Amino acid sequence: MSGTELPVIAAVDGSSHSMDALDWAAREAVARKLPLLIVHVRQLARRTDQEVQEREAGELLASAVRRVAGTAPGLRPTTLAPLDFPSAALVSLSRDASLVVLGSRGLGGFRSLMLGSNSLATASMAKCPVVIVHEGRDDEEADGGTGEVFPDIVAGVAADESSEGVLDFAFETAAAHPGARLRIVHGWTMFSSMLSGGPVFDRNAASDAAERSLAELTAGWRAAYPQVEVMKEPVNGSATRTLVTASATASLTVIGRRRGGESLGLGLSPVAHTTLTHAMGPVAVVPC
Repeated sequence: MSGTELPVIAAVDGSSHSMDALDWAAREAVARKLPLLIVHVRQLARRTDQEVQEREAGELLASAVRRVAGTAPGLRPTTLAPLDFPSAALVSLSRDASLVVLGSRGLGGFRSLMLGSNSLATASMAKCPVVIVHEGRDDEEADGGTGEVFPDIVAGVAADESSEGVLDFAFETAAAHPGARLRIVHGWTMFSSMLSGGPVFDRNAASDAAERSLAELTAGWRAAYPQVEVMKEPVNGSATRTLVTASATASLTVIGRRRGGESLGLGLSPVAHTTLTHAMGPVAVVPC
């Protein structure tokens, strides 16, 4: 990624989801040696006096800073409270950020929804990678506070140039966490083999071709990051099930978002949308 001094942005709204995201963002900022910017967006649609909003925002941000002092004592975060629609503000701020981190649902989300509208919109349109932190897994308690109880980083890739951003982010993340293992998952089918000019009727030959394509795709990054342990996993069929299952024991699952590609109305492919919605741990969505 370019702009190594650009901050990690943590979006908070007072919900437990956003506090989990703040903890994750603080630890990641330390690992990457980047500044942390805590953002609380004061919503335009709220029928609340502006002075009251400002006071509430100040209290929330002060509480967030105190929380970071416990999670990452050496970090000195800055804060921001813009007046805007949440996803619009975060997408705008993402132009000058290394990473945006937010919870899967905010205070306004329906409990029946696995992913909030602001989280989905930000992940779909941000200019930098976005990490959505799903609630319900206490990584810090399990490992004594280091954030490394689940060392695997899982990346879902297509066997073409669209995966460059995913691999760049995944290898960089693994390198920032010594001891982390990178699992690279690529789903293939006989149809995709045919489209790429590979074997059509021989499943074993198609499997071998997928494995060779994956090796070629990752060769440059493996040379650039020799310290990162890599596992390549060609999967016959959709990679979605593998990615969702792997997310339960992964410190991070990384997926791509193709600009202008196939979408479900907000710029996410079906694989990305399903993985993001059903994942059981943090998911990074990387613009490709």
